[in-house]
Amino acid sequence: MFMESNNHSKGSIVKAAFFILFLVTAVVVARFTPLRDYLTAERLGQLLATTGPWAPVAFIGTYAVGVCLFLPGTLLTTIGAAIFGPYFGFIYVWIGAMLGASLSFFIGRYLGRDFAASLIGDRLRKYDEAIERNGFATVLYLRLVYFPFTPMNFGMGLTRVHFRDYFSGTALGIIVGTFIFTFFVGTLKEVWSSGQWEGLLSWKVFLSLGLFAFSFFIPKFVERLKASRRAGFSKGRF
Repeated sequence: MFMESNNHSKGSIVKAAFFILFLVTAVVVARFTPLRDYLTAERLGQLLATTGPWAPVAFIGTYAVGVCLFLPGTLLTTIGAAIFGPYFGFIYVWIGAMLGASLSFFIGRYLGRDFAASLIGDRLRKYDEAIERNGFATVLYLRLVYFPFTPMNFGMGLTRVHFRDYFSGTALGIIVGTFIFTFFVGTLKEVWSSGQWEGLLSWKVFLSLGLFAFSFFIPKFVERLKASRRAGFSKGRF
């Protein structure tokens, strides 16, 4: 029994070491290698053009891998909207983000969860259990307040949250922000590409600007809603 427990402990430490190595390698590859030179709409567009009808699939895969490598989600989303436009850009970006978020979660869950669980004391265990019970609400809230995307993906894998709650909370939580940003960037790119500058006065441009400005207030609305519910709950109890 002792030997089995000891082997399990060693296994969790080895996996945790691989997890840390993966994170460090991902950051180094994304920040300090020639990969950075391809992270522009022009360069990535040229690469995707060579894939023909498979360009959307190639972009989705690139986005998913980019998420795991800690590439800025804003940059990847901007490139997707610039290449594919406001509507298809939104679809491909959302799918790529969900794939990347899921892959990051499973990497964190498989490599780091056992070791993280061994470090959790009695004080932290209740929070871990609370996340498991309220997984969907917790993930949705953090997505709506724009918690850093990639760190949260890996971090949630270290908790007891169920994947179905994580997936559904992420899917719903990022959909509004993703659509607003891709619609904004894609619309401006369409005007820029057409060369018809009068298009800057179109309803689509004004709508995209309005939605883009509104997106900055979403976290505040969510915080106020949470605060009001908390206050209402307290009054109900007392």
